[in-house]
Amino acid sequence: MPDSESREGGTRPETDAERRRRRAQFLRDLAEARELRDRVQPRRAKAARLRHAMRMRTFRW
Repeated sequence: MPDSESREGGTRPETDAERRRRRAQFLRDLAEARELRDRVQPRRAKAARLRHAMRMRTFRW
């Protein structure tokens, strides 16, 4: 991939703003993928919600 090679071999390091922008894009894509998976597999999503709720109820502060 020429894009990744130019980034690795580049003389200037990645700025904080660029890194935050890439991270925000990644998190948006991840959330979108989760929503899609939840729509496609509603039973699994419901089970995951119930497991998470149980974990939160039993968590001690």
